[in-house]
Amino acid sequence: MNDTDDPTPPIRRRGLLKGTGVAALAASATAGGIALAQTDEADAAEPTVRLRWLGTNAWEFTTATATVLIDPWVSRFPTGAYTPEGADPETEIEVHEDVIDEHLPRADTILVTHGHWDHIADVPYLAKRTGATVLGTETHLNLMRAMDAPEDQLSQVVGGEYYQFATDTDAPYTVQVFQSSHSAGGEHKRIVFGGTRPGEVPKRPKRIKDLVEGGSLTYLIDFGGVSFFNAGSANFHEHEIAGIRPTAVFIQPGGGHTPRYVERLLEATGFPPYVIATHWDDFDHPLTEPAVPGGGREALEALRDRVAAASPDSEFLLIDHLEHHVF
Repeated sequence: MNDTDDPTPPIRRRGLLKGTGVAALAASATAGGIALAQTDEADAAEPTVRLRWLGTNAWEFTTATATVLIDPWVSRFPTGAYTPEGADPETEIEVHEDVIDEHLPRADTILVTHGHWDHIADVPYLAKRTGATVLGTETHLNLMRAMDAPEDQLSQVVGGEYYQFATDTDAPYTVQVFQSSHSAGGEHKRIVFGGTRPGEVPKRPKRIKDLVEGGSLTYLIDFGGVSFFNAGSANFHEHEIAGIRPTAVFIQPGGGHTPRYVERLLEATGFPPYVIATHWDDFDHPLTEPAVPGGGREALEALRDRVAAASPDSEFLLIDHLEHHVF
């Protein structure tokens, strides 16, 4: 494991994970395991883009002038999502403002991929506190309005938008929005908590079943030569993203109903230099502890192996809770 901010790409590693948590992952890297993130101990040089993982699909992109967040959910109230029974739809929504304040000190732009609780529940409070611009579908914004998000900060998108931010600085960044679909599960290929909330603002959501998927989006964030493609679930629209060439692509385990999900995504994005594992932790466990694979270690190993087979020149990055990597 690197313990300083070294922007040099890590050497390619293809060994097996030996366990979970920071110590086990570090041992795996030493023995020929997955490339790991830098820790938050020292800043040897000013980074171009500092990427930090806050569990699930919550990512923080920091430059010298801006902070961009994707699906920033850190409250992590337990739902049983990775138990055999799955998430309890009657689980009450909790917003832990002290935890949000601790781990998400600022934001300029917040990107929402879909409306499930583990992606959106903390966004209204965070938007109000930071003044960030929030991008999402009509449903996403209506759910957030019902949770007291500031109206004048909400930007409705449907896919196809291409926006530039931070135009008053020397380091603008762009966000490109693409239509997508959430991954499905079960025998009949159902989306968990599917549905939309268009039109009028609904009643305030109280339980996780009230935070519906509401349409899915994917995003390409470009910081001027360093770019990232993120989908909030294990699905995407191939024709939508044809021709994009990001520096890094986020991929999660799963997608069993999405044909050749990993292989097609890597091909569509031009076999990127970096592939970053996302949404792989059991988010009933604390953010302050090393991540526990939600689908088991085997699912994470399988993802790594599929990436290695489909795109052998891509570095596979496994970043633990609250750790970061510098690009």
